[in-house]
Amino acid sequence: MFTHLNRAQPYALALFRIVIGFLFACHGAASLFGVLGGAHGGGTVPVGTWPGWYAALIQFVGGILVAVGFGTRIAAFISSGSMAYAYFKVHQPESLFPLQNGGEASAIFCWCFLLLVFTGPGAVAVDRLFSSRTPTADRGEHDAHGKARAVSV
Repeated sequence: MFTHLNRAQPYALALFRIVIGFLFACHGAASLFGVLGGAHGGGTVPVGTWPGWYAALIQFVGGILVAVGFGTRIAAFISSGSMAYAYFKVHQPESLFPLQNGGEASAIFCWCFLLLVFTGPGAVAVDRLFSSRTPTADRGEHDAHGKARAVSV
């Protein structure tokens, strides 16, 4: 039974990445463009204000990059850091626990993106298009004619 689950793991990870990235981008779009209810119930965050506008920009761009799987680990690392900053700077001073300080979304996004830093994008990602090199070519082992040769490990 677990064999089938293990085979589906890269696709489940890709679905997880797409959903988390999409939701994160929606948060950014709400703050930047006033869509989906806008920032904090309406309107937009004024351009250039610290930290709100920069956080919204990271949410929008980072969410899109993670969702499509382009530069996934770097985008997830920056996104995770921004959510850790949001939690400890904005929410945690109110109370220690996320349920008491309203920081559930920041905490969850932080940990989701940190997981993606370590797991990578999964099966369906733009990153996969650029990492299609063969293992022998990665090691730089070629024959006299410049063709990659097989290397026993």
